[in-house]
Amino acid sequence: MAETRKVDGIGIGLRYAMAERTLASDVPEIRWLEIHPENYVQRGGRFRHVLERARERFPLVTHGLTMGFGAVDRPEDSYVKPLRDFLHENAIPWHSEHLCFSGDGGVMLHDLLPVPFTRESVGVAVARIREARDRLELPIALENISYYADAGPAEMPEIDFLLEVLEQADCKLLLDVNNVFVNSQNHGFDPRAYMDRIPVERVVQIHVAGHQVRDDSLIIDTHGEPMRDEVYELLDFTLRRTGPVPVLLERDQNFPPFEELVAEVKRLDRIYREATAAAGAEGDGARGAA
Repeated sequence: MAETRKVDGIGIGLRYAMAERTLASDVPEIRWLEIHPENYVQRGGRFRHVLERARERFPLVTHGLTMGFGAVDRPEDSYVKPLRDFLHENAIPWHSEHLCFSGDGGVMLHDLLPVPFTRESVGVAVARIREARDRLELPIALENISYYADAGPAEMPEIDFLLEVLEQADCKLLLDVNNVFVNSQNHGFDPRAYMDRIPVERVVQIHVAGHQVRDDSLIIDTHGEPMRDEVYELLDFTLRRTGPVPVLLERDQNFPPFEELVAEVKRLDRIYREATAAAGAEGDGARGAA
């Protein structure tokens, strides 16, 4: 098995539309790549060739689209076993999936759908996360999703639901800053207050992305627009709490010229370095005063 490599700084998603430019580029601010394992597990040809080239240059992290941790059904062995082999073959340090459900009864809906914020849903998610950790034999990180309507009567706010799942499953968190911002605007809460409640010791990765603001003010998490200043600012606030957690720029559609993407990466890198330096200085000051 390959040796696990350090994942830090700014990464981007390895997407087919940008793969050649990404792998041929010389941008020191791009430190690592995130891949969707569904694109590579048990596939050969060009997909495997692109993966091998990426692995030669960059540390890799996987982000799944299939094993939603809110799903009632257990994932099938026919997918989980090859996924486990793939993750270990590529020395993946942790595997992440969404706190959502994407299908029922063997039918995939190809969307990340919210679950009710109830104690029963907490129990389901905790069971799915523990199973994934045992079956994949890797640390598991869950991602908070964006959602546009409640999935049913709630017994607790979203942040309380997330914290309950994290604590009971004893797992890691992939903190999507853009999703927090989108939900805060659509559902009316303070995103900084939300971030203040995040257990920073569980955060192993951060996502940021662009979103679309509709004419009726509803915000849609598209991963197809440039990042907005408000999300850069919330990322800065978040990194000053978490310290140096790797940050991924997600872009999944409506791809711009590669130079525009690089400009976003460079801006993220500046924020990352300044915010994490400030977080370290504050930590040193606190220790010196103890």
